[in-house]
Amino acid sequence: MAGKVKWVTDIEKSVLINNFEKREWVQVTENEDWNFYWMSIQTIRNVFSVDTGYRLSDEQLVNHFPNHYELTRKDLMIKNIKRYRKELEKEGSLLAEKDKNGKYIYLDFVPVTFMLPADYNLFVEEFRKNPSSTWIMKPCGKAQGKGIFLINKLSQIKKWSRDSRTSTFVAASSGKEAYVISLYIDNPLLIGGKKFDLRLYVLVTTYRPLKCYMYKLGFCRFCTVKYTPSTSELDNMFVHLTNVAIQKHGDDYNHVHGGKWTVSNLRLYLESTRGKEVTNRLFDQIHWIVVQSLKAVAVSLYFWFLNVNASPSLTSSTANDRILKYNLINDTLNIVMPNGEIPDCRWNRSPPREALGNYQVLYDEEQAQSESAERDLRSRSGQLLGSKGARGSVGARPAAATWK
Repeated sequence: MAGKVKWVTDIEKSVLINNFEKREWVQVTENEDWNFYWMSIQTIRNVFSVDTGYRLSDEQLVNHFPNHYELTRKDLMIKNIKRYRKELEKEGSLLAEKDKNGKYIYLDFVPVTFMLPADYNLFVEEFRKNPSSTWIMKPCGKAQGKGIFLINKLSQIKKWSRDSRTSTFVAASSGKEAYVISLYIDNPLLIGGKKFDLRLYVLVTTYRPLKCYMYKLGFCRFCTVKYTPSTSELDNMFVHLTNVAIQKHGDDYNHVHGGKWTVSNLRLYLESTRGKEVTNRLFDQIHWIVVQSLKAVAVSLYFWFLNVNASPSLTSSTANDRILKYNLINDTLNIVMPNGEIPDCRWNRSPPREALGNYQVLYDEEQAQSESAERDLRSRSGQLLGSKGARGSVGARPAAATWK
């Protein structure tokens, strides 16, 4: 009989530990032999640093790809998406097609963005094309809304630069913290007059070939103050940022529901106000963005996974939050650790449908390539047989497993 899974974590969250304990796995320390290690970002960085040269054994799993930051760090995410677009252009891919104004038709899913201080001159050139525009600045390596602010004048950046004890934007080696600055979306979709964002959970089990799952039970986070594009409210983060770490300090924050809606409630609202067809198209576009973002970093990521979080919060702000995150971890473990057994690198990485829980296959590159080859074969056979012999399903919506 196989032994029990030995687990370690440096994140003391009940939604994690309760899931491990209900499986009767054995807790050990990081210095002992372990099979599953739920690591913080800092621990991942330390364990898999160049200096340690650590490599996982065939019976070990961790919860991050060691270089996940290629997607989860704001500046690297932008860099990789831009590189991905250029590579597709060189290949002559239809995905990189542009309209008459030079905008990507299919890959225009990130706002105009620059890195500061490196791209300061490029940013100034873009800003002067539309001096009435508003921009949002975010530190590359921070989370929970820390260090974010909005600007609509170049003088505000210069003041920020002085306040940050640096006199120039010329050299990144000046010690200045790196920021991304993006054109602010000043006409967002509002519900009840308030801004919101989506927290969606995506599980990536392999990058080569790419296989990922979307969790059905994501949620929306709402601001506590109604949105206004007025420049007089640029400093009011209760209007602009949805982060719970910020909103919970607002006078109108509701501690019962935490200013959150389930994704299913959002779909219901959109279907009733915009129609089912529009809503389905919107979520198809969301899935498209997720898959293309993952493909953009597939070249950079050799192991383990519009703002992407490396370590989504496991802190529960409400009772519903706690239930959702407990079930999220449970369903995740059921996929990556089938039957709660000790990991084996030879496993078949396609769990049965009943093991997916609230996950659904978002993209399976291996299956997509297989079905594409099969379609090509049928197409060639159809050409040989003539039009009457071809019984394909042209225009049919692809299955979720091969969505792309």
